[in-house]
Amino acid sequence: MTANPLLFMAVTLTLGVILVNGWTDAPNAIATCVVTRCMPPKAAILMAALFNFLGVFVMTLLNATVAETITKMVDFGTNPDQAIIALSAALFAIVLWATLAWVFGIPTSESHALIAGLTGSAIALHGSLAGVNGAEWVKVLYGIVISVTLGFGLGWIVCKLVVLLFRKADRPKTEPFFRGAQIAGAASMAFMHGAQDGQKFMGVILLCVYMSKGQALPSDISIPVWLMIVCSVVMAAGTAMGGKKIIKSVGMDMVKLEKYQGFSADIAAALSLLFCSVFSLPVSTTHAKTTSIMGVGAVKRVSAINFGVVKEMVLTWVLTFPGCGLVGFLMTKLFLLLFN
Repeated sequence: MTANPLLFMAVTLTLGVILVNGWTDAPNAIATCVVTRCMPPKAAILMAALFNFLGVFVMTLLNATVAETITKMVDFGTNPDQAIIALSAALFAIVLWATLAWVFGIPTSESHALIAGLTGSAIALHGSLAGVNGAEWVKVLYGIVISVTLGFGLGWIVCKLVVLLFRKADRPKTEPFFRGAQIAGAASMAFMHGAQDGQKFMGVILLCVYMSKGQALPSDISIPVWLMIVCSVVMAAGTAMGGKKIIKSVGMDMVKLEKYQGFSADIAAALSLLFCSVFSLPVSTTHAKTTSIMGVGAVKRVSAINFGVVKEMVLTWVLTFPGCGLVGFLMTKLFLLLFN
């Protein structure tokens, strides 16, 4: 990196994206656990950091295809300098987009911002859609539909089962059980967040390294442990720096949650992410978590969901692909003029 300024810029910007992911996306994993007072914020952040790392480590050993899907989604050409410049522009666009969403307290999806930014950048570099791999890109569309549907459906089903199983229980006596259960649920969410988002960003860092050498990524990606640790620590730092806004939006503003509901939402979202990871679909933890909370809220009554907050979130999700893609396109044109 010190011998290649362009590689240094690309890797630094990737770490910036991971940091932003920590304060806009990773807080989803612990939001319900914090707002129901099962854990204080500092302890929850430390737990999230540990399980993010474990998620990255374990799922990468079992199935690293989420990282492979991201790296194969676009083609930045054969010129290593232009490829690194274009990738850096895409990463800058993602940081800019995510920061604006954080200012307004909206839990945007860094996964989809990453995909949109890379796509816009590849189009700008090639001047056409030639740099976009449609076969890999379509997995994103499948992932959106599946994660949103599973998130809401499993949220409703899990919460309904919990209500039925504990319908005769004395509510105050169940509090200690659901406090512990929700901590376990938040840990599982953090684990799956690492499995999904951690792999995506590590794939980008490896893409930077290979592109700087003018080489294609090998068919079987080998991710070093030190890189997993770095990504987990940077992500945890981001959550500690700015996660409170997103925790409030997800855990308090959308649906007023009790402990059993928070547990149901965490388990439902984690199962949704696990399913998508097994089938190599790059999905958004934000989508899985927020829709599972909606499903949980719908068990009592649909009016329990604050659709004003939901509308803002959905609008941001819809705008992410064209918006961040356009920013990635424009930044690539600008970066090529400045650094090429």
